[in-house]
Amino acid sequence: MNMMKYDPFRELRGLHDEMNRLFSGVDPAGDRGEFARGAWSPSVDIFEDQDRLIVEAELPGMSRDDFEISVENNVLTLRGERKFEKKTDGDNYHRVERSYGAFTRQFTLPQTVTSEGASADFENGILRVALPKREETKARKIEVSGSDARAIEADIKTDAASA
Repeated sequence: MNMMKYDPFRELRGLHDEMNRLFSGVDPAGDRGEFARGAWSPSVDIFEDQDRLIVEAELPGMSRDDFEISVENNVLTLRGERKFEKKTDGDNYHRVERSYGAFTRQFTLPQTVTSEGASADFENGILRVALPKREETKARKIEVSGSDARAIEADIKTDAASA
């Protein structure tokens, strides 16, 4: 059985994303053609390991030339467009459910990361951007030394034995 960590803000983030989509200036057809369904935005996962912050975005059906990434004033911006391409004039679509159109996603970066040395990789429709953490913010283990360190340990053992 897998254990999942409870995230009390998961539904709140989902509501936030839906509100952003609602107010993002949906243009159902506009100049993008009859099959455009309005604004869309790629799904994104953001996580960190010991040395870096990682942003992964799903960009299925897109090529490297269809999007751009930038960092300015501590904001990571992912901007691009997924275009609907008719296969042939004889095609007769019965249903088009995939979303098409331009998108912009922006993420405010924490002060613990830097854009210096950032890297990006795009493979199998997944964009992975890695931003290194600043050296001064990485966790460090502090060793305790000196004769008092043994005395503290002895006091803890004595207190535990008397309890």
